[in-house]
Amino acid sequence: MSAWPIAPEPFRIEPIFSERLWGARSLAPFFPEVRDLKSPIGEAWLTALDCRVANGQFAGKMLGQAWKEMTIPWRGSRFEGDVDFPLLLKFIFPTEKLSIQVHPDDAYAAHHETAAGGHGKTEMWHVVSAEPRARLLAGLKPGVTKEKFLASLADHTLEDLFQSYETHAGDTFFIPPGMPHTIGPGMIICEVQEYSDLTYRIHDYGRRDANGKPRELHIEKALEVINFTSSTGGKVEPRPQFFGDKKLGENLVDCQYFSTWRLEFDQLVHFNMRPSPPHRFSLWVFLEGEGEVGWSCNPHGMSRSNYGDFQYKQGECWFVPAVIGSHGYYPRKKTSLLIASPRNPKLYSTSDNEVTPEGGLSWMGKSLVAMSSTSRGKFTGK
Repeated sequence: MSAWPIAPEPFRIEPIFSERLWGARSLAPFFPEVRDLKSPIGEAWLTALDCRVANGQFAGKMLGQAWKEMTIPWRGSRFEGDVDFPLLLKFIFPTEKLSIQVHPDDAYAAHHETAAGGHGKTEMWHVVSAEPRARLLAGLKPGVTKEKFLASLADHTLEDLFQSYETHAGDTFFIPPGMPHTIGPGMIICEVQEYSDLTYRIHDYGRRDANGKPRELHIEKALEVINFTSSTGGKVEPRPQFFGDKKLGENLVDCQYFSTWRLEFDQLVHFNMRPSPPHRFSLWVFLEGEGEVGWSCNPHGMSRSNYGDFQYKQGECWFVPAVIGSHGYYPRKKTSLLIASPRNPKLYSTSDNEVTPEGGLSWMGKSLVAMSSTSRGKFTGK
């Protein structure tokens, strides 16, 4: 898998939309063409295996098929071989409370949920927008026991046991397995998660499905996986990252399954990267703005390279190969970008975020050797 059958280049992924009882009937401004819906849409899946690739070498293929054909320069060395596509990214559009729910970890899923893929679910939420007084619940208050949890479930006071957060645009929450949670109405969230759809529903506020039946609950399994003792997770404080006196962006979450960053810019920003071994690809979600990206793909230890540019707009998700090199953002409107880079938990190392031996800062798993910003000029990717 070390050869280059086709030259790696970024490509855009078309979303698919998932109906939910608690969803919205218009997804503007992210997807202005998705409006006046007969059935509410709760989620836009940005990296589902049956999403279509919109452009480039894999245009027209499902993401799952394209993944099977990708070599190391695309995927990165940490995803070589028979490895499942690792991350599912979504936008969530709630107009009602989601069910109170919890997710299992990998060990539990591997033992009890092999038919569903055997993967647990670790996730993070980034609040893209929020109406006044919008709230979510993430984690239990200290001292909540299993017995108290069951008693509150029986008398419909379960919400009283939770850590409750008023949300604002830019907030980030980390939701590890075993942490019960729910999202309230009046916000839009970008979610990054392990590629798994395992959810144990605990309380659903009396909702009924399209056939008038109560939706299925999974209380027994939920009680087996809820962590009643750990306070890990919840709201996180982004960590600004600097190169010299220049702010790169913010590191949102680092865990064994993914790392995420957020960039905001309203003028040209150019990242000069040192060619280095391709460890992992990244996914770029444009939360706001529109403009152009000039890019280069430079394989470590190989002379062949390619470059180009692409136009972006709000709501788009782009797959960026592991061999991405120097690149520049040229915004026409103020831009907010969320970058998610997967980690292989079997090969997880905290060294991805350390200063590299060459003296540059590790950024998206690569050595950043220079950064510049200006309101004039344009990076061509050459």
